[in-house]
Amino acid sequence: MALSADGEDWLLLNASPDIRQQLLETPDLHPRSLRDSPVKAVLLTNAEIDAVAGLLTLREGHAFDLWADGSVLETLGKNSIFDVLTRVSRRNLPQGEEFQPLAGLYVTSFPVPGKPAWYLEQSGQAADDGDTIGLRIRAKDKTAFVIPACAEITDDLRARVSGADALFFDGTLWRDDEMIRAGLAQKTGASMGHVSISGAAGVIARLHDIPLGQRVLVHINNSNPVLRPGTSEYAQTIAAGWVVGQAGMSMTL
Repeated sequence: MALSADGEDWLLLNASPDIRQQLLETPDLHPRSLRDSPVKAVLLTNAEIDAVAGLLTLREGHAFDLWADGSVLETLGKNSIFDVLTRVSRRNLPQGEEFQPLAGLYVTSFPVPGKPAWYLEQSGQAADDGDTIGLRIRAKDKTAFVIPACAEITDDLRARVSGADALFFDGTLWRDDEMIRAGLAQKTGASMGHVSISGAAGVIARLHDIPLGQRVLVHINNSNPVLRPGTSEYAQTIAAGWVVGQAGMSMTL
């Protein structure tokens, strides 16, 4: 996901392994001159491989700011492969305090229920408040929340996002045992730190009565039937007022 207040300078939220292809397919993010990039900053919401691997693609010599929670920056610092990012300024996210990563764009980060990155769990690293974060984004008179990973929709979280112009929320799985049923992995959504879209504690049920402008599902796994128009799951999602996020989608608030 990329955000901009002026259409010129852009903030990337996370850097997925296919970031090069995403940049190539997005004209607004193309270089305007030699060694130029409209990407002026990157903000990481966690240390998962899907969020950080693309940083290695962004090592082409242009400078940008890298914002992340202290625990995520520490993880990057322990892996010397990220030392190739020689012109990148690593900046600690001031959790709970509004800051300005780009002109006209104001961000506040806050912890959401989650877990450490899988590879850190295997090493026995304890959970930290910065392992999984959500973002409040403000530009001019509009406010959006971006929460690409969330293990539980608490009452506090419901109250926090209420009244936003847009909510981009974790839509990884339709049901908790989806990947097991599909024979893809022996992991539940809960074990990976993701609430399901369906069910009494799921995204649709827990957020249906919250006043919001746009409701958009993001971070959708390729096993999720909501990606296929014509399925009952897709129909239920649309009927509940949600947009199924797609590659290349753009939105102006």
